[in-house]
Amino acid sequence: MSAITADKKPKTNLNQRRQNRYGYAFIAPWLIGLFLFTLIPMLFSLFLSFCKWDIVTGLSSIQWIGTQNFTKIFNDGKFYKALEVTFKYCLISIPAYQIISLIVAMLLNMRIKFMHGIRLIFFLPSIIPTIASSMIWMQMLGKEGILNQGLALLGISGPSWLKTPQTALYGLIIMGVWGIGNTIIIYLSGLQGVGEELYEASAIDGANSFQRFFKITIPMISPTIFFNVVMAVIGSFQYFTQAFVMTEGGPLNSTLFYNLYLYTKAYKDLQMGYASALAWIMFVIILFFTLLVIRSSSFWVYYQNDDKI
Repeated sequence: MSAITADKKPKTNLNQRRQNRYGYAFIAPWLIGLFLFTLIPMLFSLFLSFCKWDIVTGLSSIQWIGTQNFTKIFNDGKFYKALEVTFKYCLISIPAYQIISLIVAMLLNMRIKFMHGIRLIFFLPSIIPTIASSMIWMQMLGKEGILNQGLALLGISGPSWLKTPQTALYGLIIMGVWGIGNTIIIYLSGLQGVGEELYEASAIDGANSFQRFFKITIPMISPTIFFNVVMAVIGSFQYFTQAFVMTEGGPLNSTLFYNLYLYTKAYKDLQMGYASALAWIMFVIILFFTLLVIRSSSFWVYYQNDDKI
């Protein structure tokens, strides 16, 4: 028996090593891409944040200037304006989109005829290319656009949303509702994972709709809410394309998002070192708020093995 066992062990180890090699071979393209297109550019960007470079004259023109870029940033009025616009957008859009997405997902979770087609209608806008949807919404948010026509039916005279400093940011926020299809689908999948027996038991105990929602639905889908909030925080701080296409930061810098300002410094003003410093500041901000949400999850995210309900 001992001889047979000894013969089996080398074969097992050989098979394990062979499987490991196959595994490394399959993930090699991803690892190569990670190093070439993520880690190396990040390290180069970190180096550039301490340098002066106009990106046009070649790598030989890079000049080391230490922390001058960061010192200049914290004395830059547009930097604070970009932070203000970005934070304002995040504070309004993140809770608004999550609430709207959850409400729509609950409606789409109803068992009625043609529901699959209705779900498809809500999801389709989220896969339309951002540039195309931005062009559509530029017309819809105009003085004679569909939004103002709808307000006119209520006796309200709407502004030219994207050309008025007081409303331009809110116009972009309204447009964002168009693209929440992905979030809706994720919430819908979370809702469908809640067991019907929980609602039936609560109904027997006399719980009303509000009690079932806050005591069963919200705790049971809290991991889904947690995921969507984390993704929303990361995505909102990186908001760029719609503002770049529709407003270019105007009017009067009312939509000067942080990433748009970063892009302007890098590719219009050709201050790549300054832009790299801006990028790393934003990286720290996103990391801080993401970790803050993750840290807070222990107080409000429920998993089935927990006893938080």
